[in-house]
Amino acid sequence: MNNLDKEKYMTNKKTFNDLGLSAKVLEAINKKGFEEPTAIQELTIPVMLKNDTNIIAQAQTGTGKTAAFGLPLIEMVDSESKNVQALILVPTRELAIQVAEEINSLRDDRNIRIVPIYGGQSITQQLRSLKKGVHIVVGTPGRAIDHLKRKTLKLGKINHLILDEADEMLNMGFIDDMEEIMKHTNSTKKTLLFSATMPHKIKELARKYMDGYEVLKSKKEPLTTNLTNQIYFEVKVSDKFEALSRIIDIEDNFYGLVFCRTKSDVDSLVGRLTDRGYDAEAIHGDISQAQRERTLTKFKKQRLNILVATDVAARGIDVYNLTHVINYSLPQDPESYVHRIGRTGRAGNEGTAITFITPSEYKQLMFIQRVAKTDIKKSKIPRVQDIIKAKEKKIYDDLTNIISDGVDTKYHSWAKTLLEDNTSTEMLAAVLNYCFEEELNPDVYGEIKEVGSGSGGRGRQVDQQGKSRLFVALGKKDKINPKKLIDLIMSKVSIQSRQIKDIQVMEKFSFITVPFDKAEKIVIGFKEKGQKPLISHAKKNR
Repeated sequence: MNNLDKEKYMTNKKTFNDLGLSAKVLEAINKKGFEEPTAIQELTIPVMLKNDTNIIAQAQTGTGKTAAFGLPLIEMVDSESKNVQALILVPTRELAIQVAEEINSLRDDRNIRIVPIYGGQSITQQLRSLKKGVHIVVGTPGRAIDHLKRKTLKLGKINHLILDEADEMLNMGFIDDMEEIMKHTNSTKKTLLFSATMPHKIKELARKYMDGYEVLKSKKEPLTTNLTNQIYFEVKVSDKFEALSRIIDIEDNFYGLVFCRTKSDVDSLVGRLTDRGYDAEAIHGDISQAQRERTLTKFKKQRLNILVATDVAARGIDVYNLTHVINYSLPQDPESYVHRIGRTGRAGNEGTAITFITPSEYKQLMFIQRVAKTDIKKSKIPRVQDIIKAKEKKIYDDLTNIISDGVDTKYHSWAKTLLEDNTSTEMLAAVLNYCFEEELNPDVYGEIKEVGSGSGGRGRQVDQQGKSRLFVALGKKDKINPKKLIDLIMSKVSIQSRQIKDIQVMEKFSFITVPFDKAEKIVIGFKEKGQKPLISHAKKNR
């Protein structure tokens, strides 16, 4: 390895204060509620701030890589200039919007203009934004090339070119587009390439367009967990709280840790839990040591049954009899996942680890499952009627235990008085209504809407009627039209033409919708050994 191709690993854990960021940016980070940098942020930010080398960073989705390049960009952008100073290329329009929003949330009150450009959005609107002057452009390759051809996007004076999820762009056939865009950039810029894997084409791209680079990746320790009961629920962000409430209520004696990603998320969730009558408290970096100790003492003695925490604040908590660990926010990486859920398996006690994911987080959950070598099964959120039944059973068991232990005689005489003018059934029903009306009221629970059927926003897409969206690596350039596409599929797979719907034929690729039970047969039918699959399960917003 020569001096232009260096490799750096994470060693000792640092804080954001150690990375060379300005006080203003540190303040913005604190407002966001981030407590410490992820591994890729710790590695990338100092190197990028030096601005003296190109970078190849190996990082998975969900490891905080947007902030890893976004924070240094915010520090280095000249807000007085009207030139585009950074171009961030991403594979999907969904990611373009997400990256632009994330960087916007970190810039605080700095006058830095960031705009996403992607197919499917009005190009006129994008033209207006670009004409006003933009500092950072986040775009998909196809739409970036459209603007280059129109000369509405000028890259001759950019300081940074960032290829985010480079391997994904290669998989989607964007290699030619990426190379074309690179030809429009100046030779003095710094190039940053973020990729989950390092296939040969990535290295070839680096050798061709990056004059020396530093490789950044964190050392991974083996991850293992013996916990057997690991499940996940796929819910919308707006339904997470309702889902958590149902999980707590259906348990006999819920005693668990609930993890959120940021301090502000922790405070918000604790506020909602206490408003609903749950006994919950928070621990995070802004909690004083004295308060932290008081809260932990209450939790360990089970005078408090719900503790909401960030990963950092939860370190050093030794609790051996938790029933649940809830990942209210998906962990950043497999290490965090294993550390979180391991708390339910301490001292030989088995518990349940539950993870909430939104549809777009499915791919990251599957990555965590693969690296951690574990099995996380999908489950259904408890139904309201099942929760009511569980509560009724608990009430019955509690009443039976009271009878077994012996009821105080003062209640006997009172019971006789109450029964003088009423039947026993009427009076018992009235007592139950008086004591448990609110607890057994199904109307306290909100509706939870169904989301995708378990494959996530960027994985396999299946609608509620059992259909699947497929990606076809053929388009108009291959002289494909809807009829030819249907004929091609029917020549290899037993399927009726009317079952192939929502056909979209683009320039280089196409999309179709088919019944779920036919989708796998089509994918397998067009798979040829040693070749890139002609048809595959669609990824959202290609």
